[in-house]
Amino acid sequence: MREADAPPALVLEGVSRRFGPVTALAGVSLAVPAGGGLLLLGENGAGKSTLLRVAAGIARPTRGRVLVFGESPGRPAGRRRLGYLGHRGFLHDHLTARENLLLQGGLHGLPRAAAARRADELLERVGLARAAHRPVRGFSRGMVQRLALARTLLHAPDLLLLDEPFTGLDPRGRALLLEWLAAERRAGRALVVVTHRPDPVLPLVDRVVVLRRGRIVLAGTAEDGPPGGWAEAIGAPREATA
Repeated sequence: MREADAPPALVLEGVSRRFGPVTALAGVSLAVPAGGGLLLLGENGAGKSTLLRVAAGIARPTRGRVLVFGESPGRPAGRRRLGYLGHRGFLHDHLTARENLLLQGGLHGLPRAAAARRADELLERVGLARAAHRPVRGFSRGMVQRLALARTLLHAPDLLLLDEPFTGLDPRGRALLLEWLAAERRAGRALVVVTHRPDPVLPLVDRVVVLRRGRIVLAGTAEDGPPGGWAEAIGAPREATA
């Protein structure tokens, strides 16, 4: 299939999500092309995390439709093509770092040998090779976040859904993460990121969407933001410049 003919990486059509009387998402429609990048912004409670959970198939929309490369994210064909990093790392504390990744490989049907090679490669990449055989329960918050990222990347998904991926990372870890995300974009993977600090992520995305009370209130390209910039649009602190 030609790239121009490829279905979008992610489509939301009139998606709403309610939790009892609370409306978390209200008729959200958006699309991320294959290989594209989207930054989701908004204040706490705007619906950003809920949108990512619905996109990942973890939460079902109350109304509307979600497609991942033309498939439902809840079905194996859609689930195989996405990687989700949420507030929970979906890691097992009693297992070692390497065992967690091998378990993830098994869940995605990777042959044991291939999963082992991929796990070792990613542990090296995220700086956890020396901790590969340590139980996760003894990890620092930053180490857990690095391992959760490795878990997200293990099956080489074509769409990455990342909710506050910089949480717990020190400056070096944040810089490495930006390098990894840039490499994923160069490899043709689509990216949807939620963060309270948009400035470092803007070079990695094409479009920005601002949510408020579950609705899209502002959208545009990464380069042509509102007066004052995208950070100011949500009252986020701007990154310090040298």
